[in-house]
Amino acid sequence: MNSQEFLNSNLDLNDIIKSYTRHFKWFVISVIIAIIIAFLYIRYATPEYAVKAKIHILEDKNSGSELSAFSDLSLLGGGKNNVEDEIEIFNSRSNFIEVTENLKLNLTITVLGNVKNSEIYSNRPINISFLETDSIINTKTLDFYIDLNSESTFGFSLESDGPVKMFSYGENVPTEVGNIVITPNLKYLRNYNDQKIQVSLRPVVAVAENYQKKVVAMPAMEFSNIINISLNTAIQQKGIDILNELIKVYNQNAIKDKKLIADRTSNFIDDRIAEISSNLNSVDQSAEEFKTEKGLTDIASESNIALNVGAANRQELENARTQMNIAAGMNSYLSEENGYEVLPSNVGLSDGTIANTTAKYNELVLERQRLLKSADERNPMIVNLDQQLNGLKSTIKSSLTGIERNLSMQVNSLSGQMARINSKIYSAPKNSRALRDITRKQETTESLYLYLLQKREESQITLASSTAKSKVIDNAHLVQLNPISPKKPLIYLASIILGFLIPFSIIYGSQVLDNTITSKTELEKLIKSVPVLAELPALSKSEDKLVKKDDRSVLSESMRILRTNLDYIIKSKKGSKNNVIFVSSSVPGEGKTFVASNLSMILSSTDKKVLLIGADVRNPKLYTFFTGKNVDQLGKSKRNIDIGLTEYLIDDSLEVKSIINSLLVHTNTIDLIYSGKIPPNPSELLMNDRFGKLIEEVSLEYDYVVVDTAPLMVVTDTLLLTKFSDHLLYVVRAGVTEKKVLEFPMKLKEEGKINGLTFVVNGVKNSDLGYGGKYGYGYSKTSQKWWKF
Repeated sequence: MNSQEFLNSNLDLNDIIKSYTRHFKWFVISVIIAIIIAFLYIRYATPEYAVKAKIHILEDKNSGSELSAFSDLSLLGGGKNNVEDEIEIFNSRSNFIEVTENLKLNLTITVLGNVKNSEIYSNRPINISFLETDSIINTKTLDFYIDLNSESTFGFSLESDGPVKMFSYGENVPTEVGNIVITPNLKYLRNYNDQKIQVSLRPVVAVAENYQKKVVAMPAMEFSNIINISLNTAIQQKGIDILNELIKVYNQNAIKDKKLIADRTSNFIDDRIAEISSNLNSVDQSAEEFKTEKGLTDIASESNIALNVGAANRQELENARTQMNIAAGMNSYLSEENGYEVLPSNVGLSDGTIANTTAKYNELVLERQRLLKSADERNPMIVNLDQQLNGLKSTIKSSLTGIERNLSMQVNSLSGQMARINSKIYSAPKNSRALRDITRKQETTESLYLYLLQKREESQITLASSTAKSKVIDNAHLVQLNPISPKKPLIYLASIILGFLIPFSIIYGSQVLDNTITSKTELEKLIKSVPVLAELPALSKSEDKLVKKDDRSVLSESMRILRTNLDYIIKSKKGSKNNVIFVSSSVPGEGKTFVASNLSMILSSTDKKVLLIGADVRNPKLYTFFTGKNVDQLGKSKRNIDIGLTEYLIDDSLEVKSIINSLLVHTNTIDLIYSGKIPPNPSELLMNDRFGKLIEEVSLEYDYVVVDTAPLMVVTDTLLLTKFSDHLLYVVRAGVTEKKVLEFPMKLKEEGKINGLTFVVNGVKNSDLGYGGKYGYGYSKTSQKWWKF
């Protein structure tokens, strides 16, 4: 990057920065307004507090598991609780419905304020009782308003500004959900005298689902059994109560589930004990009768081998029969079970498939019972569960039938083996063999009886010692005394950023969307090869439109800069006098007549002879600048604005001096040729050779000849005359002339249709003026309103 490129880049950066810094007042105002809005928001926003609790999910131990009574049968699987599953259970909809019902969260009382309303959670001034059943109230929506006028009566209305009806406390108040009874809480009623409160009743399910979304439960860390529970709430005690009640409901439901399964298991064991006890009595009686009948007291044992083999075979046979009886009993139990109740699980069958299927069946039954608390049996979820339960029950019965069939075959096989063994034993005395059979049967039945008694006691112990599924590490508590929202520093910081961003965006957007020229610097970037002589300030209606000789205003100094730069260009061309200056623009309204008039005035202030010609014969404007009390006619002839260039071009008898008006404008002397009357054929008239003769004659007599011409893009008048010009001063108006319009004069220059093209920027805002435009500062200082920039 060379030095010129570096300078240009710095200038560009400077321009970008200044385009924003000059509007600093709007930035300050915007920031102040944003801070005020932030303050009002913080002042009236409802603060929220963070409430947290912490629990530990306990593992199932032998002492705490209701099915651990049969753990030695290897029928049950073990393992840790899945923490993610427990979180889902904890956050279940049924738990939140129960919490909402227990704490009456669906009924809220709110004090109405002028700006902000405040909910009353504890220490309520009134008590509200609904006479309808909870099943109806918990599904209704109702809002009503109460005026707390006195300790004996209150005003009741269904709308905030609706008609008020007076009732006494304790009187039945009719509503859409039935009669209600309102009683005063005198201890706190006096704190709300002459205030209006709103009572809102919402469906329990909707309120429960709302809190279900707000409560967040997650593990303390990966693979941890500790769960952190949090809730953001506007009322501290309400949040604490909700979390504590939620933990309580979660533990109570877990204990209920354990007790339900334990009860079903215990009942099944009792039924089996009663049946086996009857068999044991029958065997004992048979042994007693046999010994009495045979008169036996003690018989020597048979051959050790035969006896041992027979004992083992009999043991297997009895075990198979026991398994078959258990399967048959459970199958019969399933056939008698018409509803959906929890089944006894793992009652002694060696088949693990039935145990797993029974456990799944019990889980679905418990889930069905939970859902029935908030739904009826026609609910699609209940129907779906019923279908699954019927399928599982059918599967269990099929499995039990298969087990019975297999055990029957096993019993037949063992019986055949027993017959072969007995053939050997029967070679011994019949009495000894018969007694031994009775004794072995007695021992087998007794061992099973004792086993079931032991398991019943263990089941009862488990039932009595059922503990909660979780241990509370930290009860619900406030994380910090200060509210977590609104966050004042963050809101103020955001408001300050927003306060800066809004005016910045507006300025940036206006710059991006603005396709017009705004300053000399911007114009120079677009037309690098053509000089921009000056930029002229925008004038208010009260400011003079013509410069004076000793004027030190910004306009005067800008015109002096234009004069100096124009003189430099004129003197840089050697040869002819080079003093004919055309002033034009793209379209009307860009200030070409204004520039031509003031250029003539500033040139004449140096005691130079200046002639201003109004060549815009279609829309003459010169007379608007050179009329009034500050303009005097010099010489004997009377000034006539109706005789000018048009008449000269039409009448060959008119001489140049007859259309020239010598004027004294303020203290400046200037000669002026008005446009004259508007002709019907301006273009054809301007093609007259007399215009060339006019320019040739006056250029020799005057130091400067300034020609106010028609706009280039609108008509062809100026292009017909540009061959007579030495310089074309092209006027661009800030905020009006579009950038794409500049292609037109630049193209004419490239085509050689115009001579000495230069530019001047008119109507530049004071904030966009360069150093040259502000040169008059101090000589003609003006005060600026604080809201202007």
